[in-house]
Amino acid sequence: MNSGVAPHEYNIEPLSIIDTGEAKVYCFSSNGQKGNIDQKVVTSFGEEWKKFHNFDDSEIDRLGKMYFDIIPESVINQNTYGIDIGCGTGRWTKYLSNKIGFMEAIDPSDAILSATKLLKNTPNVRLSKASIENIPFDDKTFDFGMSVGVLHHIPDTQQALTDCVKKIKIGGYFYVYLYYDLENKGLLFRGLLSVATAIRKIVSSMPSFLKKITCDIIAVLFYMPFVLFGRSLKAIGLKGLAKQLPLSPYQGQSFYIIRNDSLDRFGTSLEQRFSRKQIKTMMENAGLSDIIIADTVPYWHALGTRVK
Repeated sequence: MNSGVAPHEYNIEPLSIIDTGEAKVYCFSSNGQKGNIDQKVVTSFGEEWKKFHNFDDSEIDRLGKMYFDIIPESVINQNTYGIDIGCGTGRWTKYLSNKIGFMEAIDPSDAILSATKLLKNTPNVRLSKASIENIPFDDKTFDFGMSVGVLHHIPDTQQALTDCVKKIKIGGYFYVYLYYDLENKGLLFRGLLSVATAIRKIVSSMPSFLKKITCDIIAVLFYMPFVLFGRSLKAIGLKGLAKQLPLSPYQGQSFYIIRNDSLDRFGTSLEQRFSRKQIKTMMENAGLSDIIIADTVPYWHALGTRVK
């Protein structure tokens, strides 16, 4: 453990403990489809993160600097007790693990088992299989919490955000990344999003093996032409023009990340998008203030302080 920050006791007993040989996973019950969770979506992401879990440290570091650029050392440091809600493979927890005192990483899907591989040598992290509406810790427990690219896949995003923020101490911080509705883009981008949404509805209903193959094909035929054209423009000094292209954030990403994102975007049956104003309102409704919403990709990632 990196500091004197110790994990709290669970407020409910785990149903079971899975020891993968790399790390232990504490498993808790979920309200399933009766609550604010879509079990089909949970299963889908569990399958996704089983396929994409081999992130190297340099890749995690590069992406982490993009996502967490608005978080100062005063928020994340060796005295911080944090929670990663919807951790997936645990790559964001991994990025913050050498900066934070202790991190609880929770996820309702089997992705948590993949996280044991990435986090096996990370002693200041504990893994729990639990849903957002059944987080096994008391309210006002954490100095910092985050949910990165998760809450837009939950039926009631506002309620899920509120449930997350309840676990943060008054004066603590919560970070969130939610898909944006392309409010700052023109008709071309919005048209492409409409086409992508129609394709997603078809692809997400496919059997798992066919969905994975289809998303790889989409990565090659849809993502890569834009990405390669953008890289070519950059190579001849037209960086400004390259930045205006669709999918421009992927021009600096590996094909592995692009394939992962293709499955992430087209493989889920539930995806919601929000404007910057809507995200700020939801954060305020959840009890956050002093909200910072980054003007850089990925849109939109934001940080707020719990005040009530």
